[in-house]
Amino acid sequence: MLSRYLPIFVILSLIAEILGTIGGFGSSVYFVPIANFFFDFQSVLGITALFHLSSNVSKIVLFKKGFDKRIVLTLGIPAIIFVSIGAYFSNYFDPKILTYILGFFLIALSTLFLIFKTLKVAPKTKNAMIGGALSGLSAGLLGTGGAIRGITLAAFKMTKDTFIATSAIIDLGVDFSRTIVYYFNGYIHKHDLYLIPILIVVSIVGTWIGKKILNKVSQEQFRMFVLLLILAIGIVSVLTN
Repeated sequence: MLSRYLPIFVILSLIAEILGTIGGFGSSVYFVPIANFFFDFQSVLGITALFHLSSNVSKIVLFKKGFDKRIVLTLGIPAIIFVSIGAYFSNYFDPKILTYILGFFLIALSTLFLIFKTLKVAPKTKNAMIGGALSGLSAGLLGTGGAIRGITLAAFKMTKDTFIATSAIIDLGVDFSRTIVYYFNGYIHKHDLYLIPILIVVSIVGTWIGKKILNKVSQEQFRMFVLLLILAIGIVSVLTN
């Protein structure tokens, strides 16, 4: 089936990568629903993890000027631990119910930050750890946790480059961990591996285009765009589930 629609799949994947780079929280929030049209849910999880590995390497290379070491540790370690837990239990939960919960959560949280623009999460270790745990669990169960991580990072009001580089480094650890679990769960299939070189090229080109667009966006516009994207993701998650 995919061979017939491969050009469409590649174009949509490129758009997902560009938007994921601009938003700063990765392409999986867009790639997962796109891939769901072409593959079964378990295959989507496996392909997304492999695609995201190359996507995050591209972001780290292109946005290597700055990342927050403290946030990488305090948010990243819980994310890596909980993504493994979520990936293991992904066999036992109905993804539709989890997607509804995630969608309503993102709608509520992004709306709160959009309405109350001065509201912010205190830059405390506890808040970073909670955001990391929730994003990791979501990534393991649903294939995407970047929006939750994006909400957490947006609250810390980082610069654009620091935001994206920090998110990518955390995501790299998350993707490496869940790829191992997905492999042993049988989610990564040999007949899908031909897509990996294609998606590597997509991730590099999409990240490069996204970076060029970001160079023309102010810091406040970037934060607003991140929140609006997260709101849109939440709405789409609820309406299309």
